[in-house]
Amino acid sequence: MRAEGGPIGEAGVRDYFRTRFAPDNRRDAVWRRIVPYLGRWVPADGAVVDVGAGYCSFINNVQARRRVAVDLNPGTAEYAAAPVEFVRASASDLSPLADATFDTVFASNLLEHLSREDIAQAVEEFLRILRPGGRLILIQPNYRLCSERYFDDYTHLTPLSDVSLVDLLEVNGFAVEHVESRFMPFSLKSRAGHLAVMIPLYLKLPWRPLAAQMLVIATRGKVD
Repeated sequence: MRAEGGPIGEAGVRDYFRTRFAPDNRRDAVWRRIVPYLGRWVPADGAVVDVGAGYCSFINNVQARRRVAVDLNPGTAEYAAAPVEFVRASASDLSPLADATFDTVFASNLLEHLSREDIAQAVEEFLRILRPGGRLILIQPNYRLCSERYFDDYTHLTPLSDVSLVDLLEVNGFAVEHVESRFMPFSLKSRAGHLAVMIPLYLKLPWRPLAAQMLVIATRGKVD
């Protein structure tokens, strides 16, 4: 979970997981169908790290030579399926991870929980741990499409849109490669799990109803 210097703090991480982000197998069913769509940007022979891994729904399902789950919540280790490695750290301080180690850095619904200062530090850390040409994959609410609901989650701190996030990444040394302003519905909570089988079809639609989460993919270095 993503409590840096945010509104719940590290001491509140476990309570957040228990109440607003409880474990649910249906969430995994959703991610099992999202991961293949993202797989085209994740080299199977490379190393991938999931920052703010939560219940490891992405990192457990993605194909890669090395997989690492990072989270402040020590309980995340229980959900990391072997051989996924667990590292307890915050997004703004990934010092346990060496420079230029990963081909892919992934984060879902992370940055909106951070202060602007922590976001800047996190992006700097993402750039540091990526190899040249490595990719950053970000999924999160697109404030431009869900402003009325964005702050219903009391841990949301910073609004970001498909415009502002692209600017943020480019200013900080990334080259944006791919943007889907309407990627998935605003919430991927477990109540949508029974519709998981429809996700591959949904992702093929030219216009996705109810979509308010964005997908932004950027590289460390120039895009050809």
